[in-house]
Amino acid sequence: MLKKIDPAVSTILIAAAIAVTLGLGIQVLSDRASLSDLAGSARADTPAPVPQWAASATGRVEPKDGEVRIASEVGGKIAEVLAKTNDQVKAGDLLLRLDDADYYTKIAAAAAEAGVRERERSEEQATGLALDRRNAEDALAKAQRDVFAAHEAFDAAYRSAKTDKGAEDAADTARKNLASKQDALADAKNKLAEVDAKPGMPLPQRLESSLALARSDLTSAELALERTRIRAPADGTVLNVLAKVGETAVPSPDSALVVFGDMSSLRLRAEVEERDAAKVHVGQRVVVKADAYPDRTFEGTVTSISQSLGAPRIATRGPRRPNDVEVVEVMVDLDGHPPLFTGMRVDTFFKLDNNQASAVTTGTAKTN
Repeated sequence: MLKKIDPAVSTILIAAAIAVTLGLGIQVLSDRASLSDLAGSARADTPAPVPQWAASATGRVEPKDGEVRIASEVGGKIAEVLAKTNDQVKAGDLLLRLDDADYYTKIAAAAAEAGVRERERSEEQATGLALDRRNAEDALAKAQRDVFAAHEAFDAAYRSAKTDKGAEDAADTARKNLASKQDALADAKNKLAEVDAKPGMPLPQRLESSLALARSDLTSAELALERTRIRAPADGTVLNVLAKVGETAVPSPDSALVVFGDMSSLRLRAEVEERDAAKVHVGQRVVVKADAYPDRTFEGTVTSISQSLGAPRIATRGPRRPNDVEVVEVMVDLDGHPPLFTGMRVDTFFKLDNNQASAVTTGTAKTN
């Protein structure tokens, strides 16, 4: 038969068990608090990482002055294509020519009419200021015909150098002669303006007016012929030739015949989102990365920032950009001669300058 436990002993044992349990709980809580303090101290001692970029954007590579898509000013059948992709050309070089047979017919008719009117006018004598004006007008007309003839000679020499492997020296000589004739034409225009500005200049006579009209018709016919010539707008490189002999050229900006650009250096057109527009400024350094060169980076400098927002024109990879996002165009001149292709899409990263980095660091410290 079990002995009955004394109630006093039972009370003492229960009190001792409760005391031990409370002691163990307090010790565990104390240990956890110490670990928490240590972790917090470690986080406080570890500095927050400082961002490296102020902003990022998608960009597209362009020639130095942008890509020029050259279209025809008039419609007509393409008779000759002299330009080839990657050709190095100079301003005024003939790239392609439209059919011009009809234009030469009009020039011949206008020249004949001008010759008749000049002979009629020459039968009348002029003196004083009227004679000075006549001489200045004749000099201007001669300078205009000389420029037209020099243009024809240059085109012939250039065409020979491109197609018949003719001497390039002949083309260079013709180019210099054309430049000289154009200078003479500018001088003749200035001389006629000075003569016309003299006080007391008499009004033109009927025959003089008829001659001026005939000469203007001849000049218009020559200018119409010139519109059938597609020339290089500046020194640069032919990036692409879209025209083919036998096709019909259309005077439309969407029907480019030749793509042209100055490849002496490259620039970048980046589209920065509206939220990052204030983080970009002129003179800021930029790092560029391209998928074609995964192990290389290229650098440049911001040269201009558009003052208006617009819809993005460069398609982004991955998830589509929301349609309601506005962007600002930022132009970046790339350093050196990077091996990038025009039209290539790249990722653009705008570096933090000293002031921006200091502001970011201060803000991070206050947050902590």
